[in-house]
Amino acid sequence: MNRLQRATGAVVGSAVGDALGAPFEFGPEGAFSARFPRPGSGGEMCGGGGWAPGEATDDTQMAVHVGESLLERGGLDLPDVFARFRRWAAADPMDIGVQTEAVLTGGLPWDRAAAEHFRTERRAAGNGALMRVATSGVYFAAHGRTATMDAGRRLAALTHGDPAAWEGTAILHDLLRVALDGDDPLAAIPGTLAAVVPEHRERYAVVLSAGWHPRDATEFNGAVWPCLGTAVWALRTTGLYEDAVRAAVDCGGDTDTVGAVAGALAGAVHGAEAIPARWQEVLHVPLPGAPVAGRVLRAPELAGLAGRLVGA
Repeated sequence: MNRLQRATGAVVGSAVGDALGAPFEFGPEGAFSARFPRPGSGGEMCGGGGWAPGEATDDTQMAVHVGESLLERGGLDLPDVFARFRRWAAADPMDIGVQTEAVLTGGLPWDRAAAEHFRTERRAAGNGALMRVATSGVYFAAHGRTATMDAGRRLAALTHGDPAAWEGTAILHDLLRVALDGDDPLAAIPGTLAAVVPEHRERYAVVLSAGWHPRDATEFNGAVWPCLGTAVWALRTTGLYEDAVRAAVDCGGDTDTVGAVAGALAGAVHGAEAIPARWQEVLHVPLPGAPVAGRVLRAPELAGLAGRLVGA
């Protein structure tokens, strides 16, 4: 399997996991498997909760805006990414995180908005930066551990002022880097953790350990730690892309984001060919805030985006 197949798996796989989980958001553990008990039986892209079958959410929309900024600006232009996010937030997306919306619509500039929100609210360790990592993870993977983790932190800091969110995003960037290199991201966890800021290392070591289970979480999986831990658990305890994403979504809670993160990891490990065609066929990503009104991306366009990112 080549790097392009893995990169496409990460980008398309994240979007598929997002769309698969969207109708089950805030539902209980086991809701997905209760409705679809047999893998491969079809119908899983069911829609619901306002989402059309196969419709991806803000997770993938923001990831696309990040990826297109990286390509059009020739690298990390944080003011440009923030401006794209701001246009997207102003275009009335169907879903947007409470914290992300507050930061993007508060009127402060890109380098102050998230920090000021954190200073006043003291709560900013949600998974809203983690969810959009697929495109930036692919783009920076060839730059090595230090560069890819630093990029993850800087992108997270645009909307999340808590350094815990920065470190989780950095970790996911690095695990994707390892997978895109064709190596085992699970085996790389100790090395990745060694590059985490020391005051956050222990908490991530707990949720990324081999013995951790999503039921051990001490927070709702809308927080960055259990969201990342659940995605890694799903990868560790399964052997197929489909099984990993099913396991993640079946945990309940913030199912679109858990599905998106697990889908990115599992897609990078197992490659684009492992993503069921029946899920890709209905996948679509509306793009509020795009220069062209009504723009919608589907699996082939996402695959093309991944190809440009991995070749950049």
